[in-house]
Amino acid sequence: MLTKNNIWKALIGLSILGILLATYLFYNFLTKPLVEPCYFSSKINCDAVTKGSLSILFGIPVSLIGLLGYIVIFLSSIFRKRLLVLGMSTFGMVLCLFITYQELFLLKVICPVCLVGQLVMLIVFLLALDLNYQKNQ
Repeated sequence: MLTKNNIWKALIGLSILGILLATYLFYNFLTKPLVEPCYFSSKINCDAVTKGSLSILFGIPVSLIGLLGYIVIFLSSIFRKRLLVLGMSTFGMVLCLFITYQELFLLKVICPVCLVGQLVMLIVFLLALDLNYQKNQ
């Protein structure tokens, strides 16, 4: 079992990684980069999330929602607000599941950067659950 201190450190590190990934996706949303390291083929690329039908949700860029979410998780981890981390990571998991479903089953596209971000969110969610479970022991 991880100690609470190690969980907080892991959450900070993972949220920084999430911020970097979401920043890349948001930059990709705003511009057309000269080099697109995320483009492998018509079925494996980030364009569905940054430029296509999945790029906006309720009038807000999905990548910006992810970026803001990771920033809140980062700040919550610094100030050790365990319930806020749990709430934000739960919201993040729901959003990730929605996006993944849309990517795989409706658009039939895989976004590699999104997959890494979704894996990061899953780990953050599991750590937040563990952190909140430890509090009750």
